[in-house]
Amino acid sequence: MTSHVRHITIDCADAYALGSFWAQVLGAPLSDEDQPGDPEALLETPGAAVLFVQVAEKKQTKNRVHLDIQPQDRSRDEEVERLLALGATLVG
Repeated sequence: MTSHVRHITIDCADAYALGSFWAQVLGAPLSDEDQPGDPEALLETPGAAVLFVQVAEKKQTKNRVHLDIQPQDRSRDEEVERLLALGATLVG
């Protein structure tokens, strides 16, 4: 018997806020059970579920996990503009 990936889990300072951002990016709703202030927020998308978990520790270094996304119905530049409007930060 083997294991499978149940969630991609991301530690963060505000699980609901970060989950809400990614829900808009990916066009998938957060779990109906998630509310502002909750310590966890679950985003179920086709192929993978992303679980955001609030932790007390502040971020110390570069993120070691990131999500590679690809727009389905617009150009890369149009998608970058959409993500910036949602609150993303352009790094490079």
